[in-house]
Amino acid sequence: MSSEAKGTQAIPVSPINAQQERLNALLEEHGATWDSLEDPHDPFNWSFMRKISVALIVSLGQLVTLMSTSMMAAALTKIGADLHLGSTATQILFSIFILGLAFAPFLIAALSEMYGRRSIWIASNMFYILWNALCPVNSSVGLMTVGRFLAGSGASAGIVLTGPILADMYRPEHRGRSLALATFIPYIGPALGPIVGGVISQHLQWGWLFWTLSMFDAAIVLVGFCFFPECYTPALLRKKAALQRSDISGAPPSNRKFMLDKAFYQDLGARLRANLIRPLWLLVYRPAIQVIALIMALNFAIYCLLLSTYATLWIERYGESETISSLNYIAIAVGTIGASQAGGILMDWIYASLKERNNGETTPEFRVPFLIPAVILIPVGLFLYGWSAEKRLPWIVVDIGTAIFVCGSFMLAQGMLAYLLDEFKHAASANAAARMLSNILGFVFPIFAPSMYASLGYGWANSLLGFIFVAVGMPIPVMLWYYGPRLRAIGRT
Repeated sequence: MSSEAKGTQAIPVSPINAQQERLNALLEEHGATWDSLEDPHDPFNWSFMRKISVALIVSLGQLVTLMSTSMMAAALTKIGADLHLGSTATQILFSIFILGLAFAPFLIAALSEMYGRRSIWIASNMFYILWNALCPVNSSVGLMTVGRFLAGSGASAGIVLTGPILADMYRPEHRGRSLALATFIPYIGPALGPIVGGVISQHLQWGWLFWTLSMFDAAIVLVGFCFFPECYTPALLRKKAALQRSDISGAPPSNRKFMLDKAFYQDLGARLRANLIRPLWLLVYRPAIQVIALIMALNFAIYCLLLSTYATLWIERYGESETISSLNYIAIAVGTIGASQAGGILMDWIYASLKERNNGETTPEFRVPFLIPAVILIPVGLFLYGWSAEKRLPWIVVDIGTAIFVCGSFMLAQGMLAYLLDEFKHAASANAAARMLSNILGFVFPIFAPSMYASLGYGWANSLLGFIFVAVGMPIPVMLWYYGPRLRAIGRT
């Protein structure tokens, strides 16, 4: 159970009593509960293979999102030339996808907490497939711009729902392991996207960058339609309560008869407004969310800036072809895989050690020590990447710097997501609130990247980013460790 529901002071309880307390709370809130602590319908009690299959499906969906973010990178020069755009306008086409990730999560999170994860995940991916496929049609700048934005809106389900879906199935003590499981495949996306994009753009028309991803996601949605069961406990219990009421009254569940009633839509509007307001309320009134949003935004913005300019570095400064230049994105894959797999094990070990030392009592601040190596690796990687590129050192030195930065960046994102899932009962809303600023800055930073590198060079430009992160980002883990409980207590209801 989240600490948000427990109050400011955590009370040491045995695992069995904690689970019984959870069942009682579910009964009180939803009018139904699981039949026992071992009820097989409870997603926490699903089999290992069933959890693995769900995690695999949603991770493939998130892979599409991350590939779509970066796949244009290797073909940006060609796309800009074909559409008769300057470098700044071309960067906007690249990063407007990320702007779509900023606002749609509010609606997706609200609907997923009203109707469950499965249907919203499927609908959002189908929305992405449509608009992503339309992006290159007729080589229209307007359609490309609108299509990239709306495709990002649909693809944001992969970002905003993956963590909450895992939280639906895995308890906090397995948070690191579950995140490692679900992020192993999608974290390859930032590297796989440009590599596939480089090959396609060199041998086919660049429109196939978009059509290939739409076809891939269509196959994932088809598999999800068949094998992705609903996993959101409130939605499952609401359905169970409705079936119990129908058994008692002898009448079938009454959801359908309301569809044509005015009262149904009035109730729908009221519920949707309440659920849409929740992420905004969290962002405005919960200082804990604000602190998390700040460090996540700076981290993600720097990452997007690097991602959007990485292919250009190798093509223009090192004279590599589109295909060869895209292979340097393997360094990003090395960083992301290291962060997800080693990071997941480290996170669970730290959490278990602190829990044992604290007599079984837990708090979201147990995630904070995991952030320490992350905030150190980020500036170290930036400095090494920037100055090795500035001095035209061998490619391996630049790639090592990039891998170090990316490893720290993704470890930071993992730790902050785990902190959110531990603290907030409405995980999707909290995730959407924390990521809004990230995606806005992720849209803005790549736009000024070419002029920044042209003016300052790679060395001083990356050093400037590193110094900003040291000043803004490094104090935040210390703040959360010492003042986290006070911050989380402010604005609780």
